[in-house]
Amino acid sequence: MTADPADRPPLDDATLAFAARVFQYARMGHAGELAELFAQGLPANLRNDKGDSLLMLAAYNGQAETAREILEAGGDPELANDRGQTPLAGAAFKGDAAMVRLLLDRGAQVDGTGGGAGDGAGDGTRTALMIAAMFDRTEIVALLLERGADPARRDAAGLSAADLARQMGAAATPGQLEPAEG
Repeated sequence: MTADPADRPPLDDATLAFAARVFQYARMGHAGELAELFAQGLPANLRNDKGDSLLMLAAYNGQAETAREILEAGGDPELANDRGQTPLAGAAFKGDAAMVRLLLDRGAQVDGTGGGAGDGAGDGTRTALMIAAMFDRTEIVALLLERGADPARRDAAGLSAADLARQMGAAATPGQLEPAEG
């Protein structure tokens, strides 16, 4: 039986400050500090009020060493935030090929989605390939295709990565995703 949240004592200022510091460690790349906290029992899949995991924050902010540390501590590369965005989608959006490789090497599903509902680019049905294509991230599109991403996959609105790229005015990625004519 789970306790009613209203029955829980409020968090004190020191606890709230500690939580804010932990999430800042992930954003700013403080891998050593997080490693010490993981060794003391801090959960690797801790999430903030927006559902962003420590790994999502590290991936989105290009903190590869920190992302490795979180993954080693059991961070889930498929754990989506409240908008349905995965760490892989965040790295694809940012155009961080090294982070995309790291996440794929550590178990992120190449065609994974955040599932569930969300909004905007994080509708829970868009893959990292779709996100990369939308923002004309040609290196990321090539990498994801090389790793087996499905360019024919469709989002909740029935749009493919190429459709989304054209809709966003991407210059190069639609051509990467179209089958070669011949």
